Amino acid sequence: MLFDFNLKSSLLLIFFIHGLVFFTLLLKKGIQNQDKPCLWLSFFTLLCALYIAPFMLGYAFWYSRNPYRDILFYIPFQQLLLMPPVLYFYCKALFDQSFVFRRSNLLHFSPALIYLLYSLILFVGDKIILDAVYFYADGKDKDFSFWYQVLGLISMILYLIKSLQLYKRYKSITFETVSFADTLTFKWARRFLIAFIMLIMLRVAFFIVNPEWAQFGRKFWYYLSFSVLFYYISISGFANSIRSVVSFEGLPNRLPFKSDTDLDYSVEYEISEKEAQNAKEVEMAIPDLEVWKERVERLMMEDKIYENPELSIYDLSQELDTHPKKVSQVINLGFDMNFNDYVNQKRVQAVIEKLEAGEHTIHTLLGIAFECGFNSKSTFNRAFKRHTSLSPQEYIKKNVQ
Repeated sequence: MLFDFNLKSSLLLIFFIHGLVFFTLLLKKGIQNQDKPCLWLSFFTLLCALYIAPFMLGYAFWYSRNPYRDILFYIPFQQLLLMPPVLYFYCKALFDQSFVFRRSNLLHFSPALIYLLYSLILFVGDKIILDAVYFYADGKDKDFSFWYQVLGLISMILYLIKSLQLYKRYKSITFETVSFADTLTFKWARRFLIAFIMLIMLRVAFFIVNPEWAQFGRKFWYYLSFSVLFYYISISGFANSIRSVVSFEGLPNRLPFKSDTDLDYSVEYEISEKEAQNAKEVEMAIPDLEVWKERVERLMMEDKIYENPELSIYDLSQELDTHPKKVSQVINLGFDMNFNDYVNQKRVQAVIEKLEAGEHTIHTLLGIAFECGFNSKSTFNRAFKRHTSLSPQEYIKKNVQ
């Protein structure tokens, strides 16, 4: 089988082969570890490898020779309406521990299925019914039709927006659910979303420079750049096996009027008029708010439950024998903080008590922090400065004799 190994075809061939290799590795890892994100990422990697295949084969002159040409035209390599929802469901599996793919989710893939049906009709029409080249009489691959490329770009943008909304919701729920939210930065997830944005920017840039997608010679740099990005996503996704510890089903989307906006997890809140009204409604729903505040405080101060480095709002709700949502509302309204900040404030207060008792002279500062429930140095330093406006060392010099 003749394949012209020139510079362009050879470079894309390398990425194509690596795409198939990482598809296999991710699929194997996903099945063995029951890792849903890996399974979705393996599917995306396969689609990316297929995406660059027509240009790789085009630069190898397969599209200019038969029988290759007549076969390749009817293979829908570029699944532009399938890649975006796959990326979106990868994000769903990455952020939401409770995510289960349901039959209703198949609607997201209906446009891709319609295009596959369209491709099948073209094949049946030309090869079986007419037995002549009719639909492809113009000699152009339908994957590169302008309407299809534009539709694929629009789909990618819409699913990027949905993925960013998922990430924002994940952050919000994490800070309302666990006391170690600062350690769940999901750096890989953020890098993945940035790469997702770069994929779209790349497509937009080349749409502007050269909207005619069937011109092989002028698209090499786009496909090479795309290959580098998808290779980065595949290899980084394989190396960073992440599992969410929060469930989107456990708590409402906004609890009850908080919304974080800081990517560095130094969460600050703004209360709009509508949100303030929601807060009043919640407060009316908890007429015994002060009683619940006292119960939460007693559990923290007497039982020192904050010393559990993996403390979650579900643990606290079990101790109080109530629903997690109510505990979250009590903390939000009663202490004007989210759960993560509230628990870390108690940990910081415990550290300060130990510092004032002189324990830093016989124990390391990090050791004291761990005793009080912190699980990393960076989280301890960040929380201490957030609640005291000083670093631990600055606090000791200024306040501890």
